Amino acid sequence: MSNFILTVLFSFIMGFSIYLSMPLILRKKTSKKLMYLLNAIAIGILIFLISDIFSDATTFLYNGNSLFGYGANPVIGIIFAIALTLGFFMLYFFEKNPKGGSTATKLSLMIAIGIGLQNLTEGLVFGSLSANIGLLSGAALVVLIGFILQNITEGFPIVAPLLREEERNPWKILILLLIGGLPTVIGGVFGFYYSSSVFEVFFDGLAIGAILYVLIPMIKHQLKELDILGHKILYIGIFLGFLIGFLVNLI
Repeated sequence: MSNFILTVLFSFIMGFSIYLSMPLILRKKTSKKLMYLLNAIAIGILIFLISDIFSDATTFLYNGNSLFGYGANPVIGIIFAIALTLGFFMLYFFEKNPKGGSTATKLSLMIAIGIGLQNLTEGLVFGSLSANIGLLSGAALVVLIGFILQNITEGFPIVAPLLREEERNPWKILILLLIGGLPTVIGGVFGFYYSSSVFEVFFDGLAIGAILYVLIPMIKHQLKELDILGHKILYIGIFLGFLIGFLVNLI
């Protein structure tokens, strides 16, 4: 089997591992406390994803000594700033559009878009590694396992806004998770043939901007409905979500 076919296959496994969170997502009954906790964990995971994506971008942003170590490559810095702005405001204008369904569905879709952009950069990295150093190299295997585990956790943030719905439409959830997971495969295929720091930084910026935007309504909705106990669950859940992201990323 060729290296390209294996890259596509493993990219598919990486991207669609997001569906492994389906059993918990499709639970028929979710208590209020568990719903609050899962939403808070989702927020914590998203906060970690921002830090994780930015740490990847800093490889290109701060790699050098010009401008006292900041903006080592002005072109890359400008590209990142433009992408960050686009990622944030494209969702801002999307949310302000009165069309497109319920607020919960829109929020889930925005989260799926943000995570999809992040997974696109993961696919680019994996595809590039596969083409340049081979799938059986230690670096490629570590990236593969790490991305699979990370993608498993990403199903929760996408569907978190829908946990309030008593009847959860499985087809809607399948499509939302597809939006979040499929870009990994696209990135893997593209990265196998073409590797560029400009592409990685641009999509990193888009992902951070999009995820940063969706955090605002998620936190706002949580705080609006919670009592004293709910606030405690929120704080604990956000910490647990960040910790889960951190521990998964260590592997």
